[in-house]
Amino acid sequence: MLDIGIVGGGIRGRMYAGALRGLDGVRVVAVAEPAASVAGPLGGDTGLPVVSSHTELLERYDPDAVVVATPDFAHRQVACDAAAAGRHLLVEKPLATTLADAQAIVAAVRTGGGSCLVGFENRWNPHVRSAWRSIQAGTVGAHVTSSATLSNSWFVPTRMLSWAAKSSPAWFLMPHTVDMLTWFSGATPQRVCAVASRGQLARRGIDTEDVVHALITYTDGTTSALTSAWTLPDGSPSIVDFRFHYVGTTGAITGTPIEQGLDVVTDRVRTQQTLIDPIGGSPVGAPVWMAREWAAALRDGHPIGPGADVGLQVTRVICALERSFRTGQPVDLQVSDG
Repeated sequence: MLDIGIVGGGIRGRMYAGALRGLDGVRVVAVAEPAASVAGPLGGDTGLPVVSSHTELLERYDPDAVVVATPDFAHRQVACDAAAAGRHLLVEKPLATTLADAQAIVAAVRTGGGSCLVGFENRWNPHVRSAWRSIQAGTVGAHVTSSATLSNSWFVPTRMLSWAAKSSPAWFLMPHTVDMLTWFSGATPQRVCAVASRGQLARRGIDTEDVVHALITYTDGTTSALTSAWTLPDGSPSIVDFRFHYVGTTGAITGTPIEQGLDVVTDRVRTQQTLIDPIGGSPVGAPVWMAREWAAALRDGHPIGPGADVGLQVTRVICALERSFRTGQPVDLQVSDG
């Protein structure tokens, strides 16, 4: 039996608890949540024991693996303590929001001897996975350029996230697209140029960027362009706008994962995401499939990636593009760690 502990009882922690429920040979032993207002209903909602800290979780329940589902900026201590104790990790993306934190987690994983999956869930998204398979098969040729838009409506920074001011579209959204486009390209990011705008969220009391645009140049000279915003209207068909485009030497791929072809019409058109509602009592969707494959792989003795080194690379890119839009200058990733 593989015992798993979850740290963080918010939206993602609850999702992981549901995703792993009923998986053969896997048992979620407890959830750690320090905030009393969140922890209060957590036991009843999940049917799991709830403790107040990750250290208590490790000491009392001795799990084989730990899911780190704390806010993006709060991964380091939990991940390092669990990794140092030899536990396997699933860490929400981004691995960390500073280079020092990401490097510390990588070091702890290497020293502790466990594995680490960073939650770049779009590698389990059917549209993204199908695109990657086509690229790998040579259907559209070698990478020339690619682009991705991943944005949210106002709802996410103003009502869904209590810690939006400690994040940004760059940190909350771009780890997904940086990882996806780098995975598609098969190359290593070398140089980043970015611009950002502020003001609209600040007027709503959230002092962070509204929109971020970035251009990545890879070591092979190809490029990717990324856009993420937290300013879409709340009347948008979904709280998420996600689309990507890959141009190869012999073809191209366009993906619109959110648009799944079902419209429900009331006083306005609403696009329904069919991969949300549980089927047969089980949750579905990319993060669910990711978590279940991770746990099953650990249970069977063959951990899966993308690992901590990939997470470190993505954090390095986001740090560099943040430096770029703050200084107005391109940033060479080979010298951006200073």
